[in-house]
Amino acid sequence: MNKFMYEAIVEARKAAIELEVPVGAVVVLDGEIVARSHNLTEINNNPTHHAEMLAINKALENLGRKNLAGCELYVTLEPCAMCIGACALCKIDKVYFGAYDTKSGACGGKCDVLREECYDYKTEIFGGIEETECKKILTDFFEGIRRGRE
Repeated sequence: MNKFMYEAIVEARKAAIELEVPVGAVVVLDGEIVARSHNLTEINNNPTHHAEMLAINKALENLGRKNLAGCELYVTLEPCAMCIGACALCKIDKVYFGAYDTKSGACGGKCDVLREECYDYKTEIFGGIEETECKKILTDFFEGIRRGRE
């Protein structure tokens, strides 16, 4: 298993325990994790508190920089338009994601924001990393919610 995606999966599991949609993210620079987070939209009552956004903000703070050139992001679910836009604006070199998102994914699952050339920085995207495990976390979470409603 990819060691950085594994760490993102650990974050996703934390989100599930907190009854957040289980998405986790880590930012990596020179082979070291510089920030990590998971979804906190429910707890923080803020729809912008996606795992990617929180990890990006922590990385900027931890590194004391205004961009993340040279960094990579590992996230368990395909980023939405907001999150992939933030990656491009922060100049993240590469984004690796696990499960594709056919409802809101903006890296090919639903649409492809970066192919529209909205941004001058070219973030590279790699999907399907540890996809089976990333999908399972989401499927198990939503099945548990459905069972709870029955």
